[in-house]
Amino acid sequence: MPTNVTIEYLKAEEEYQKARTIPEKIRALEKMYATVPKHKGTEKLRLQIKRKLSELRKELEKQQAQRKGGGYSFSVRKEGAAQIVLAGLPNVGKSSLLKTLTNADIDVADYPFTTVEPIPGMMHHKDVQIQLVEVPGLVEGAALGKGMGTQLLSVIRNADAIAIVVDLSNDPTKQMEILMKEFERAGIKVNKRKPRIEIKRTSMGGIIINGQENIKGDIRDVMRMLREEKIHSAEITVKEPVTLEDFSDALDNSLVWKKAIIIANKGDAPGSRESYERLLREYGERFKIIPVSAKKRIKLEELKEALYEIAGVIRVFTKSPGEDPAYPPIPMKKGSTVIEVAKKVHKDFAKNFKYARVWGKSVKFPGQRVGAEHVLEDGDIVEFHIR
Repeated sequence: MPTNVTIEYLKAEEEYQKARTIPEKIRALEKMYATVPKHKGTEKLRLQIKRKLSELRKELEKQQAQRKGGGYSFSVRKEGAAQIVLAGLPNVGKSSLLKTLTNADIDVADYPFTTVEPIPGMMHHKDVQIQLVEVPGLVEGAALGKGMGTQLLSVIRNADAIAIVVDLSNDPTKQMEILMKEFERAGIKVNKRKPRIEIKRTSMGGIIINGQENIKGDIRDVMRMLREEKIHSAEITVKEPVTLEDFSDALDNSLVWKKAIIIANKGDAPGSRESYERLLREYGERFKIIPVSAKKRIKLEELKEALYEIAGVIRVFTKSPGEDPAYPPIPMKKGSTVIEVAKKVHKDFAKNFKYARVWGKSVKFPGQRVGAEHVLEDGDIVEFHIR
């Protein structure tokens, strides 16, 4: 037992010891983690709690999957350049937003749970099709199985990004508290960057750790974590300073890392300005927040641009020598290279690639000659030259 733990921590620990179900254990462990003092002496304890929470989350998912058997589940096939989910509590205006942004044929009503399953729609912006998926309203306890929450959160985990919808007429900061807690419980890391730790499993040779000086903690704890994950032979490169908790997160394959924005809907409602300013104070540093009104179609073009940005796509135009760029552009993920575009155009372009000429933001002068690994930017024009 670490020294200087609080009464709240001891109560939560007692609650954990008495817990019989997985959700009860998760709730108690969350309290323990929130109340344990944060200092060097409790680092290992915090790590143990996080690891136990990860194990229980996996166990809960497995348990609920077995209960479902061949029962009802949600699955939305990805289409377009990227898939973004509209997630929020019930009756915050997700359906109205989806209908306005995509012209999807859906029912819109001013009462909770109008939407009972995920509904996709296609948003057209800057010559790119982005799929928006409205997820039925999440409720408190969703990640523990309440209100088909685990199925809904599974859809969110599989999407490329999240648009969190809150209602400015009904305490949006409280809505965010509930949603962020459920995301964390479900292993969804929102607007956080995955620790830069590269793990390459090998068939032999044991554990090799490059950049060991970047690990702020006892290397024996690192080796123990690797054994727990059944990693006995691997080359590990730690590319930045990390704590033991960071290292644990990098090993935890149940975690997903998602970019998100906040859509502050019902900006036309009485008191919405005050609610927006409070939301901005609480979450403005971590999220881009777009105040809109789906009902009155306010700031929807600004919202489309924000959704396009978070989708992480770029438009690449191609052309043949002496001709104008072809239309429409090819949507690619940010960071895509010339050879990746060549593979999208035709396998022979990639196979017989010689060089390319590029016009746009990624080059110093128009028509610059580049190689296969040149990284492109939004709006670039590429002219392929093959053998």
